[in-house]
Amino acid sequence: MKIVFSTLLPVQADNTICGMKLPIYVFACLAGISTVRSCIHVFAPDGGAGSIAGMDLSVAGARGIVFGFALWGSAQLIYAFIQLAVALRYRSLVPAMYLLLFVETFLRMLVGHLKPSGVRPSADWCNCELYLAAALIIDVGVVSVAAVASRFGPRREALSK
Repeated sequence: MKIVFSTLLPVQADNTICGMKLPIYVFACLAGISTVRSCIHVFAPDGGAGSIAGMDLSVAGARGIVFGFALWGSAQLIYAFIQLAVALRYRSLVPAMYLLLFVETFLRMLVGHLKPSGVRPSADWCNCELYLAAALIIDVGVVSVAAVASRFGPRREALSK
C-alpha cells in the first residue's frame, strides 16, 4: 500500500515515470482536449450552454447561464494548464492527475444526477467512458506497477525532454 501512495504522490515531482509510457501519452491527449473544451466555454458566444449542452437560452436569465458556463470554462482552463504542465514537465505526477480526473468525473456525474438540468448535453455520453478509462489507467498504471515494484523494486525511467 505504501508503494501505491508513493506512486500517486512521489517525494520528488520530476519528469520520470514508473511503468508504461502509454498512460503519459493518453494523459497528454486528455490535457489537449481539456484545453480545447475550456476555451469553448470561455470564448464561444453562448459558452457552449446552447450549442453543446442544448440549453434553451431564450429564457430570462440566459445571460447568467452563459456567464456561469464561461466561469466554469475559466476554472477548466486553469486545470488544463496544470494538466499540460504535468504532461510535459512533471510526469511523475501523472498517476495523481488520473486520480484527480477520476474524482472530478465522478463528482460531475454525481452533480448531474443530483441536480438535473432537464437537458442532456451532447458531450455527456463521454463521462462514463472517461470515468472507466481513468479507473483502468489508475489500475494498470499505478496499482499493477506498485505490485511489481513491491516484488522486484521500483523501476523509474527518465523521459527525454
